[in-house]
Amino acid sequence: MSDRTATGPALLRMPLRAESDVFLVRQRGREVAAAVGLEHQDQIRLATALSEIGRYLVVTLPTPVRADVAFSVTADGTPAAGDSALPLMVEEAPATLVTEVTTSLPAGGSERMLSDALVVGRLVDSFTVTGEGGRTVIRMTRRIPAPIGPLTRERLDVIRDNLNAAAPRTPLEEMAEQNEQLLAALEQTRAQRDELARLNEELAETNRGVLALYTQLSEELDQTNRGVVALHAELEERSVQLRAASEAKSRFLANVSHELRAPVTAVIGLTRLLLDPASDPLTAEQREQAELIRGSAADLLSLVNDLLDLGKAESGTIEPNWSDVELRTVFGQLRGTVRAMATRPEVALVVVDPAPPGLIHTDEVLLTQVLRNLLHNGLKFTERGEVRMTAQTGEDGWTIRVSDTGIGVPAELQERIFEEFYQVPGRRSPTGARGTGLGLPYARRLARLLGGDLRVASEPGAGSTFTVHLPLRPSP
Repeated sequence: MSDRTATGPALLRMPLRAESDVFLVRQRGREVAAAVGLEHQDQIRLATALSEIGRYLVVTLPTPVRADVAFSVTADGTPAAGDSALPLMVEEAPATLVTEVTTSLPAGGSERMLSDALVVGRLVDSFTVTGEGGRTVIRMTRRIPAPIGPLTRERLDVIRDNLNAAAPRTPLEEMAEQNEQLLAALEQTRAQRDELARLNEELAETNRGVLALYTQLSEELDQTNRGVVALHAELEERSVQLRAASEAKSRFLANVSHELRAPVTAVIGLTRLLLDPASDPLTAEQREQAELIRGSAADLLSLVNDLLDLGKAESGTIEPNWSDVELRTVFGQLRGTVRAMATRPEVALVVVDPAPPGLIHTDEVLLTQVLRNLLHNGLKFTERGEVRMTAQTGEDGWTIRVSDTGIGVPAELQERIFEEFYQVPGRRSPTGARGTGLGLPYARRLARLLGGDLRVASEPGAGSTFTVHLPLRPSP
């Protein structure tokens, strides 16, 4: 019988013929496992697996069979074949202890062994039953820990010599060894049981604390919920009051604006008559005073009109007149009407026609009001440079940008300029004109009424860019 296996030179080979050999195989298997460096628990697992297989072969089967047990070491993935020497890769790759039981099982024996593989497979890293050359080979492997150092050929030769020189113990000695291992396992189990009991007690104490905390949190949550319900009721009441106040404000603005429009218009008409060359001549001082009156009245009329427009937007009485609008046409009209305001040569008005031209489903009048407001605002607060309007289309709609090189707005105040009557502190127009603080809020309301929105990006001293985004076709 050769002293080599399919995985390399055998460290130890022994027969398995009778029930007494089962004890010997178990003993020698544990000795081999200890010699190559397996930990104590792994030694017991391998010995137990050998004991189960040996008992099956010589006790469980109706007719006992003859078997041979061989132990060898190889590197993972580099098994040796035939009579080749032990792979030198053992020095570099992880080493594995291979245990082979070679026998001839009766009909159905291999199937039965495979059905029991689940039990034995839990004790080793791998467990296979194969047929090789008319015989059955039961192969078990166990990974050898790396910290023991490389298993060189010289070291394996020493282990083989020590194993062959060691005298086997009697079954009684092996049984005594098993009893000691059993007692140690029982002691370990008792310690684990005590530790488990302690952990269970700690867990029970933790559960009691969690239950108490849950109860406390539940009570606090109930109190919070009651407070939230009361706060919600108060907020609902305040919301009703705010809606009523908003409606009252809108009615007040509308009524006051209507009442103011007539006398302001009359004042403007009277100043025109006074300044008409066909009227009685005025002195230079009188003409200057009349011009001041007409300018103030015009500013007041503009404020009244802004209040009326804002009131309509807030009350929801503005209904868009939807139609397909050609943006290039809107840009052309604005280029002509707004150019009259660009009277200072140091500020250029640039209106770039959309390219390619396209249609948008919107209200042409309201869109024109939004863009005119943004252009006026840019011209008002730009000392030199340009005010530019561009447009581009995408899958989700049109984006129209009105940018200027004016005085800009600080980042923390960029949302406040959309509040009614708010004016940035210290932000003066180069022309001296002062706004009412209603143009931008009105423009944003109209943009949202058209299904889009109005945003601003600005940097003090570098200008502002107002962006109007409108969908191609707003939702109803």
